[in-house]
Amino acid sequence: MNIIFVIVSMAGGGAERVISILANQFVKQSIGVTIIMTAGDEMPVSYQLDERIKLISAGGTSGGSLSKRFKRVAKMRRIFKKQKDAIIISFGPGTSFFAVTSALFLPNRIIISERNDPAVCPYPRLRNLIYQRAKYLVFQTDAALKCFPRSIRKKGFVIGNPLDDKLLPIRNENENGRKFEIVAVGRLEPQKNYALLLEAFALFIRKNHVDITEQYTLAIYGNGSLDNELKNQAKILGIEKKIIFAGFHFDVMEKIKNSAMYILSSDYEGIPNSLLEAMAIGLPVISTDCPIGGSKALIQDGENGILVPVGDIEALANAIFTLVRNPDSAKAMGEKASKARDLYSVDVIAGQWLDVVKKTSK
Repeated sequence: MNIIFVIVSMAGGGAERVISILANQFVKQSIGVTIIMTAGDEMPVSYQLDERIKLISAGGTSGGSLSKRFKRVAKMRRIFKKQKDAIIISFGPGTSFFAVTSALFLPNRIIISERNDPAVCPYPRLRNLIYQRAKYLVFQTDAALKCFPRSIRKKGFVIGNPLDDKLLPIRNENENGRKFEIVAVGRLEPQKNYALLLEAFALFIRKNHVDITEQYTLAIYGNGSLDNELKNQAKILGIEKKIIFAGFHFDVMEKIKNSAMYILSSDYEGIPNSLLEAMAIGLPVISTDCPIGGSKALIQDGENGILVPVGDIEALANAIFTLVRNPDSAKAMGEKASKARDLYSVDVIAGQWLDVVKKTSK
């Protein structure tokens, strides 16, 4: 069996994380794995890959050049021809356009995985036409699946994201060893709405007693285009000395394992990898109840975490205060959250993916 993953790049991100975990697991089972990057270079690669995995760049960023895009398609097509028996697994609509175009009239069968909120796609009709070409489709949540017409839904499967236990630190059971640090993990891009998080953290500081708030800092792990804008916002809010912009770290869960809590402030998400991993290592978590339902699929509000409305600064600030003032409740939530470690283990999730791959090959 041979599998070809298609992704924009492997420079970092949730979809890239999922591919790296699945690819490493598949090669252990004697499955041939190739990863084609439609617009990425072979370096840097942010996640560890087994040396048996073939990593191929189909071309750098096109910059809008049609000739570069044609060359990309031609190179991908040559690869597909050499591996006529390979199942192609493409992540996301833009990448899938190149995968489907490159595989036209070839025997390769395609699985397409939707990785985000379908509502934010700028070209839904074209996307749906592309998705029709897939043998099967994989969605992260039922809500995402239900966004599509019946012709696509009937070919769809819902599979969560995998957790690689070897990449995760052991759950911290020493609550007294936790730092007075609130953490968030993800790219510094509009989708993550860190502006909301900064506003909520500032409100948490202003509304509550100094003896409670003065010890707490907020650390944001990730890189992105809003770096300077968010740093300026922290200055305007008067909290710049309480904010740490920590950048990207491959071992981010090791960095945050002793933190007080994890927060996801996104406007929309699939299943957020960083939220899932934070839960797996036993952190109390707060998340916006954002479309397309990934956070709600993971969190039972008040049981293994807290859900707050999207864009609600006061609700997020109050949720932070709730965990700070109720350490026993926060501890219980973290313990329940850690059950995700077994529910989304790589063995379970990779097995579900392989079931779809086997159906595709028939």
